[in-house]
Amino acid sequence: MKPVRIVIFAKAPRPGFAKTRLIPALGAQGAADLACRLLVRAVREAMTAGVGRVELCVTPFRNDETWPAEIRAAQVDWTEQGDGDLGERLARVTKRVIDSGESVLLVGADCPELNAARLREAARSLRRCDATMFPTTDGGYALLGLRRFDASPFANMAWSTDIVAQETLRRLAFLKWTVETHTVLHDIDEPADLKWLPSVAGEARV
Repeated sequence: MKPVRIVIFAKAPRPGFAKTRLIPALGAQGAADLACRLLVRAVREAMTAGVGRVELCVTPFRNDETWPAEIRAAQVDWTEQGDGDLGERLARVTKRVIDSGESVLLVGADCPELNAARLREAARSLRRCDATMFPTTDGGYALLGLRRFDASPFANMAWSTDIVAQETLRRLAFLKWTVETHTVLHDIDEPADLKWLPSVAGEARV
């Protein structure tokens, strides 16, 4: 059985750079503050899950002063996302992790419902399936887990649209990979999503 690596994709929680779609509701600083709290929570849940190493794949790199002290002190690997669109960046890190002999759980920091128990659930899925997914209500996904690599689930994807999860599953089916999907979760991307914060992430309340 392959070891599992959780890779958290994250932007530095800098005003005007992180969670920009929340700026109309929270202001630039408020959106950045929320991004920071969500990121701290995502790292904590990933480490609590105990399924394998945790990697922060970030932009810009670690020397940005806006990374919070709790994140800087965490026992995680730091890597840089590098160039290209989201699909190219996801494909690059997926290939690297799988080539190293690990399975990968790709996650963001936008879904406070993606807790340690659900990360463990996803890791268990990869013992019996080639891929696993936690979809989100907006049509994307909060987690994509893979134990094999192919670039097609990431290439020429209409990111940030309501077809991402459906199209990803279609491409995985075309590859004839076994897939397990899980509970549909809520991302915090738009002002209307803020209502999901109190019930699932008290520490991230606005």
